[in-house]
Amino acid sequence: MVTPASPTTTLPAARKPLPLLLFSLSLPALLLLLSLVFLLSHTTFSLLICPLLPRMSSTRNATSAGSSGTHLGVSMDKTLQVFHATMPTTPSRRNATSSSSSTSFGVSADRTLQTFHAFAAAPPPPPAWPAAPSVTKSSRKKASAKRNKSLLKLLLRKTPQTRQFAACTDELFAAPCTDRFFMTWLSPLEQFGRRELLVLESLFRWHRDGCLLVASDTMDSTGGRDKLRPFLERGFRLAVASPDFAYLLNGTPAEAWLGAVQRGRVSLGSIPLGQNLSNLLRLALLYRYGGIYLDADVVVLRPLSELRNTIGAQAMNDATGDWRRLNNAVMVFDRAHQLVHEFIAEFAAAFDGSKWGHNGPYLVSRVAARLRHLSPGLAFTVLPPRAFYPVHWSKIGGLFVAPKDRKGERWVKAKVENIKGQSFGIHLWNRESSRMEMEVGSVIETLISDSCLFCNSSMFVNQG
Repeated sequence: MVTPASPTTTLPAARKPLPLLLFSLSLPALLLLLSLVFLLSHTTFSLLICPLLPRMSSTRNATSAGSSGTHLGVSMDKTLQVFHATMPTTPSRRNATSSSSSTSFGVSADRTLQTFHAFAAAPPPPPAWPAAPSVTKSSRKKASAKRNKSLLKLLLRKTPQTRQFAACTDELFAAPCTDRFFMTWLSPLEQFGRRELLVLESLFRWHRDGCLLVASDTMDSTGGRDKLRPFLERGFRLAVASPDFAYLLNGTPAEAWLGAVQRGRVSLGSIPLGQNLSNLLRLALLYRYGGIYLDADVVVLRPLSELRNTIGAQAMNDATGDWRRLNNAVMVFDRAHQLVHEFIAEFAAAFDGSKWGHNGPYLVSRVAARLRHLSPGLAFTVLPPRAFYPVHWSKIGGLFVAPKDRKGERWVKAKVENIKGQSFGIHLWNRESSRMEMEVGSVIETLISDSCLFCNSSMFVNQG
C-alpha cells in the first residue's frame, strides 16, 4: 500500500525565498551606507589631508586679481575649485554685511569650511602673492598720520619757513596786481602733478597780470619751485609760502581756537587734517588780503576780474529757484568782508574734525543761509551752479571720456559750447576724478586745451 506524500515534506522549499528577499531589501541600504562612507572620507580628505599636500598654482589664477576666484585658484587645483563652486549658499548676517575678503568664503560655507578656506588661502612662504588690501590701507593710514603730524607743527609753532610768510606775501603784492589769487596745497608734494599745473595755465591764460600766492608747506621747497619754474621763467607773478596760521588768524574769531589747539584742548578728529586746515586757511587769506580763492582743481574758462564778493552755489532748489547748497572751491571777497568774518567765527565755534564737509561747503552754506535772513543788507552775490559747478560730481567722469562715434562727437561739441558759454570755470571734483585720465577729444581735454598757456609745450614731461 502506497502511502501518500506528507504535505510537510514541501515546507522547507517554501521558506527558501525569505533570505533572498531580505538580502534584496538590504542591498539598497548597504549601497547608501557605502555612499555615505565615501562622501565622508572624501570630505575628510578635503578638510584634513589637502591642506598638507603641496599646492599647485595656476598661471591663470596667479595673474588674476580682484575676483573671488583668485583667493581659491592660487592655492588649489581645478577639482577643489569645482568643489567650492558647488557648495550650497548659507549666508550668515555677519558675513552678509562684511566687506572684507573673508566674505567671499563665509557667505557660502559653514564655520568649519570657513576655517578651511582661511587656512588654504594663507600662502606658504615664499609664494608670489599680490599685496593685501589691508597692507595698502595700513600704509595709507601711516602716511596720513605722518602728514597730520607735520601739519600739526604748523599750528603749534613757527618754523623758519612760516616766519618768511608775511614778507613773501608782501613782496608778491608790493606792485599792483590786476587780480590777487590764492590757492592752498596741504597735500604731499608728489600729488601736485600735471593736472594742477594745467589749472595754473588756465588761470594765467586769462589773467596774465594777476598775482598768485600758493600757501603750502610742501610746495615751499626746491621740488615745489622746480615744478613752477616754467611760470617763473616766463615772468608770471607767482609765489609759494608756508602758511603762518598765527599771523593769519591774529585778530580773527579763530585766534582763540588756535590757542586752544596749541594747548591740546581741541580734538582734531578723524578727517585728514589738511582738508580742515585748508578750509580755514582760504578764509584767513581772503579776510587778510582780499582777492580770489580757487581750489587747485578748478579750470578757469574766462576772466574773473569783474566778480566781487561772490560765492558759487553747488545746488539749487528746483521748486523755488533759490540756492540750496554753496561751495567754497571758488570765493571772491574784499579784504575784511563781514561774511568771511562770520565764516571764520563759525569755523571756530562749530569745528568738528570728524564730519566731512562740515567745516567747508556745509559751513559756508549754513552761515550764508542764516545771514541772508538776519542781515538782508549784507552785500554778497550767490552765482548759480553753472558758474563754477556745471557738472554734478557724480557725473564728472563722463567728461573725461573721448567720443566713440559721430553722435559722441556732437555731444562733446555741444557740451563744450554750453560750458564755455555759461561758466567762469569748471570744478573737476578731484575727490572723484583724480585717477581719471583726460582722454584726447573729451570735454575736459578740449576745455583745458582751449585755456592752455604753454600749448604744445614739453614742460610737463616727467612732472607726474
